[in-house]
Amino acid sequence: MARDGDRQAGVFFRRTVTGEEVDLILERGKRLLPIEVKAARNVRVSDARALDAFCAELPRRAACGLLLYDGREVLRLTKTTVAAPLGSVL
Repeated sequence: MARDGDRQAGVFFRRTVTGEEVDLILERGKRLLPIEVKAARNVRVSDARALDAFCAELPRRAACGLLLYDGREVLRLTKTTVAAPLGSVL
């Protein structure tokens, strides 16, 4: 874990008993950023399901989710999930 001033950062994943998964959850202070990574060149609204559920469960801590994919465009998939090309963050 890294330290940024007095804030400690954490990295986690989530799998519910029903099998819903979030690949990566970044924590900084009280804020959370759930992230999904897809090897697909195209994404659909349904790909945001787990991210949206996570944000709905923890709305004060997780305002939005990020879906990284093998495409070229930044897309707003849902009210709380944005899809972005993996190459834009690496």
